[in-house]
Amino acid sequence: MKFIIDAQLPVKLAVALTAAGHDAVHTLNLPDKNRSRDSYIVRLADSEGRVVISKDADFVTSHIVHGSPLRLLQISTGNMPNSTLLPLVLGNLDRIAGAFESVVYVELTTTTIIAHA
Repeated sequence: MKFIIDAQLPVKLAVALTAAGHDAVHTLNLPDKNRSRDSYIVRLADSEGRVVISKDADFVTSHIVHGSPLRLLQISTGNMPNSTLLPLVLGNLDRIAGAFESVVYVELTTTTIIAHA
């Protein structure tokens, strides 16, 4: 899968996803780095077929109201150390990918994956 990871998530997530064989870009790799506007992130994600991974509820609102980003993985775990977050995402990656086969908005919590219709 192809991902773009928003600023409030660690660069280590992009590194881990890339190491797992995915195409992952963090906002730090964009021209405006972590100051990249949400609209730029959405346009880039949609044009390159990337899933936006974010904790930012603004992306949820944009997805629901405007249908953009086209695909969204919302991380709804609250604050947690990278040592907990990375295994949570990577350990559920197959289930997340499976959910994206039937929906375009997936939410990951500390205990479940929600495939929003």
